[in-house]
Amino acid sequence: MVSVTRNVFGELPLGGGTVEKFQLQSDQLRVDIISWGCTITALEVKDRQGKASDVVLGFAELEGYLQKQPYFGAVVGRVANRIAKGTFTLDGKKYQLPINREPNSLHGGLRGFDKVLWTPQVLSNGVEFSRVSPDGEEGYPGELKVWVTYTLDGGELVVNYRAQASRATPVNLTNHSYFNLAGQGSPNIYDHEVTIEADTFLPVDETLIPTGDIAPVQGTAFDLRKPVVLGTHLQDFHIDGFDHNFCLKRSKEKHFCARVYHGGSGRVLEVYTTQPGVQFYTGNFLDGTLKGKGGAVYPKHSGFCLETQNWPDAVNQPHFPPVLLRPGEEYDHTTWFKFSVA
Repeated sequence: MVSVTRNVFGELPLGGGTVEKFQLQSDQLRVDIISWGCTITALEVKDRQGKASDVVLGFAELEGYLQKQPYFGAVVGRVANRIAKGTFTLDGKKYQLPINREPNSLHGGLRGFDKVLWTPQVLSNGVEFSRVSPDGEEGYPGELKVWVTYTLDGGELVVNYRAQASRATPVNLTNHSYFNLAGQGSPNIYDHEVTIEADTFLPVDETLIPTGDIAPVQGTAFDLRKPVVLGTHLQDFHIDGFDHNFCLKRSKEKHFCARVYHGGSGRVLEVYTTQPGVQFYTGNFLDGTLKGKGGAVYPKHSGFCLETQNWPDAVNQPHFPPVLLRPGEEYDHTTWFKFSVA
């Protein structure tokens, strides 16, 4: 059984509208999601003793989400991740997007899908958010109708993304939750054990754009096919953290993506998806300046993201999986976040 409750979360400034919070609760999980950016603001999971903790970074009040902050818990689009120099050519026409992360366009631009109010509809086991992204929004061609659905099933949070376009446009939607399985506010994720089911990854240039190579993980820091303890692994390979796309099966079927285990609490997160990639990000840009829930501060490496997605800059790299959505087609992807204890 899943219960869904609906409350006011806050009011946007200048009469911008009311942001609502939807609390989804099953016997194993409790998830709070707001209509601003379809943002997951809390996710409570029990440890092996049966004690529940909130395992996502974020804010207790709406004001936190309206300040400059790194996409905590939000749905990002129209195109997640980076587009080189914010430009692409489609059907012979060149498009220039806002440059919001020099020298590239990141996560949909200056006002992406994370910074808008969505229209909610309560379901028996979750909530569906919808919006229409107008033609030309953030420089993208065509009107895009989008639906994001969150449902709970026992220990599993299921996120489905659907979209339909009036003109050909790139589309790549993901959720940008930052997890810490020790509980949000814990100082780091070094004691987390990570597995990612990927034989290849995408090397990047100094602006974090893929070089175009599809490189084998074998013998590199990116070989996470067997579990590694994150802190030790970063030290062993002398790397500052991860912010890379790992290449998954290119099948539209549900496939295993990643598993993260926190020994101290026993919490396990397994991720399954229909997407061809996952951006594994270890919170390298967090710097402790933001004040989160319960007075928490979020220093570097205090949370990780597993952003299931198409590959970054796919619109400019023809050998990457196709990212264009054309009229008459439907974009339809699902990601499953499965929580358990071990």
